[in-house]
Amino acid sequence: MPEYQKVLNKVFKRIKPSSSEEKRLSTLSQKTLQITREKAKKYNAKAILAGSITRNTWLPGKKEFDVFLLFSPDLPESKLEEYGLLVGKEVIKELKGKFSVEYAQHPYASGIVEGIDIDIVPCYEVESAERIKSAVDRTPFHVKYIEKRLQPVLSDEVRLLKQFLTANKLYGADAKTEGFSGYVCEILTIRYGGFLEVLRHASGWKPGEAIDVENHYKNEDLKKLKEKFRNNPLTLIDPTDKNRNTVAALSVENFLKFKKLAKEFLAKPSEKYFAEKRQKPITSRELSQKLQQRKTDLILVKFAPPKVVPDILWPQLNRFSERLQDILEESRYEFKVLRRDAYSDEVKTAVVLLELEIFRLPHVQKRVGPSVFDVVDSARFLEKYKKPLTGPFSEGVNWAVEIKRKFVTAHEKLVDSLSKNAEILKAKGIPNYIADQVSKQVDIISDAKKLSQLVKKDKNFGVFLRNYFEKESLS
Repeated sequence: MPEYQKVLNKVFKRIKPSSSEEKRLSTLSQKTLQITREKAKKYNAKAILAGSITRNTWLPGKKEFDVFLLFSPDLPESKLEEYGLLVGKEVIKELKGKFSVEYAQHPYASGIVEGIDIDIVPCYEVESAERIKSAVDRTPFHVKYIEKRLQPVLSDEVRLLKQFLTANKLYGADAKTEGFSGYVCEILTIRYGGFLEVLRHASGWKPGEAIDVENHYKNEDLKKLKEKFRNNPLTLIDPTDKNRNTVAALSVENFLKFKKLAKEFLAKPSEKYFAEKRQKPITSRELSQKLQQRKTDLILVKFAPPKVVPDILWPQLNRFSERLQDILEESRYEFKVLRRDAYSDEVKTAVVLLELEIFRLPHVQKRVGPSVFDVVDSARFLEKYKKPLTGPFSEGVNWAVEIKRKFVTAHEKLVDSLSKNAEILKAKGIPNYIADQVSKQVDIISDAKKLSQLVKKDKNFGVFLRNYFEKESLS
């Protein structure tokens, strides 16, 4: 224990906000809350602070907080949105801040005041978390639960867990990160009593692990619980809503990564687990060496990302990459994707990377037809292939022909498939926002020089490629 505590004490000094930082955020948040409550009275609404600021679990450098507006559930949704934006705009204006409208399930007011981001979010004040009308309606229940259950002595334990996850790119339940939210960090700390205990339990988790802090389910119902969330590597039942898995966003890869990191830290505690690692972009020479070693080919599908929030962009990017693999691996083309991934800076560049086991195919392709005894289908087959390169000939009891292959390389196939208007792309299964962008402009890159140029131009893309080729072991 002394060895652990020595490391954690050093980390504490770095992750504990300074008194001046605490005072600044506390003063502004209370002032904002007071103004919001006054403005909300006009619409019979209430206002509360939400997030880590309410339980003192925020990390240094945090320059944001949320205020939630609670409206009557009888209020029409259109009015909730209208009144929410009106209140938010008035509040930010009174605070002499810069106002903007952001979008989640509902539009909400966002502002920057004294360098601090403030979100003023409208929601319904429902009776229970199981009767919510939208996802944001859960937040007030989370605030109440954590404020009641998280003892002050555990606040710094939550900070340790958050920093551990942040340093290892596991903090965040957004579609890009697919990790652990702040709320989940707080629930786990409450459940196990501290940072080290969370790691000890996590190191022993099995895929499909189910945790029910408030015992919503009886022992005999645990099987049903695991079946309900069977595709999740971890299930952590929301204490305020037994039908919700708070770690539904967690990917299998990040579940395994957290387990591994927990084991490693417990075996050999070190401050390095709390420090974000700076990675160098892959060099052109290293990239060339990787491809020579692997004997594979890369194709990059590059385009300007649609102007949507990240939680819409990343699922669409992932679906796009899946669809591109399907297009290449259609039975008649026989290209083979080894692995794929997606990258975006969310502003100028989006890229789907496809690594090909089979990039080039012969010019000739065999098509096997129906049985020669099937007169009707035989006639159709022979009519379709009137002028083959070879045949028709019999292969066993079936007709066969050899024809000229339409696409010899995967590059040619993708160029043909993506050179269509937006409506055709959408009909092909390309996600809507991405189809709109790709129909305007898309670069399909398989040339090594162009690939190297892109790496030199965008260092973050170079880091992405390094992570792709140097994928860490999870066991």
